[in-house]
Amino acid sequence: MAMACLMTLGAQAAQKVDEFTTKSGKKVTITCIKHASMEINYNGVEIQVDPVGMWLKPETDYATFPKANIILITHEHKDHFDREAIHQLRTPATTIYVNQAVFGHFKNGLVMRNGDQVKYADDITIEAVPAYNTTEGREQFHPKGRDNGYILTLDGLRIYIAGDTEDIPEMADLKDIDIAFLPCNQPYTMTVDQVVNAAKIIKPKILFPYHYNETPVYQINMKLAGQGIDVRIRDYQ
Repeated sequence: MAMACLMTLGAQAAQKVDEFTTKSGKKVTITCIKHASMEINYNGVEIQVDPVGMWLKPETDYATFPKANIILITHEHKDHFDREAIHQLRTPATTIYVNQAVFGHFKNGLVMRNGDQVKYADDITIEAVPAYNTTEGREQFHPKGRDNGYILTLDGLRIYIAGDTEDIPEMADLKDIDIAFLPCNQPYTMTVDQVVNAAKIIKPKILFPYHYNETPVYQINMKLAGQGIDVRIRDYQ
């Protein structure tokens, strides 16, 4: 049984693109790139999250991607913030949303702080939410108040991209999450059990573990059995 489960999850990880439909029938595709990087396309609007190019394996040439309308950067660590990837994706019309620390390095983008919300279009809203460490001795990795997670609302479809965080109390305030991306690699983010706890608090319809390195994320699927959460493993190692 365990071997069959691992084979199924291996097949899942090979899938790159997931497709969803909004309340009014518009298409949303989410493409797994790697680690914390993903491409979201909503009705022709191109959104890139934490694009990182050539230094993080597998190498990604963002010059081959469509130009981005929106780029979201959660924080300044190099597995999330890559100037060259941003330059390859941006045009003069691209809107880049960053935290204050990234702005300090990049001197570009619109700063969002925890709790900020912007309306990019009538049917696209972006919220910045807290992302930080709570485990004693690990707070320095992602201090409270510095970094962002984001909630994208696309024609009513709510996508939570947690950024680098643990299962923080503020997760109890997140409502009506359809799709959640939760990181899983202690000491920097969450353990498997913390991801399971976060999922039970947030109650997303679909959960993508991401940013997981060597963590055995197949255990999340087993530990959430019967919770009504569709756990999808993609290659976000």
